[in-house]
Amino acid sequence: MRVGFKLVVCALLAFPHPLYAQLVWDGDAIPNSLSGQPGDPTRGKSIVVSRQTGLCILCHSVPSTEERFQGNLAPDLRISVGNLNAAQLRARLVDASRSQPNTIMPSYYRIDHLHRVAPSFEGKTVLSGQDIEDVVAYLLTIKTP
Repeated sequence: MRVGFKLVVCALLAFPHPLYAQLVWDGDAIPNSLSGQPGDPTRGKSIVVSRQTGLCILCHSVPSTEERFQGNLAPDLRISVGNLNAAQLRARLVDASRSQPNTIMPSYYRIDHLHRVAPSFEGKTVLSGQDIEDVVAYLLTIKTP
């Protein structure tokens, strides 16, 4: 009985997580919304500047915000989003290491093949699909033409 149980568990672990089964990559982009809903740029900004949710300001500086102690480990967000469209931004948030293997940016929507994950985050994404869409909507508002 124990061997059968182990085989079932191993078989289940071999299947991709449902979140990733629905992701369709097109080169360096994910063209489809992760939530099926449009993003809210106001909510996206709150995620970006939150030190509990997105944590973006730990590494990036964010334009037009009064948040103190913004990061300088990564480029200003306007530079980071510069020439990227919504599908490319979505892909960077889902898994930045796919386009930049040595990046220090976390994967906000990936749960497999990660190292040193806090126990409270094991098997969970950092941001939900709607959170990602909200952040993408915000990032599109700060792009410089």
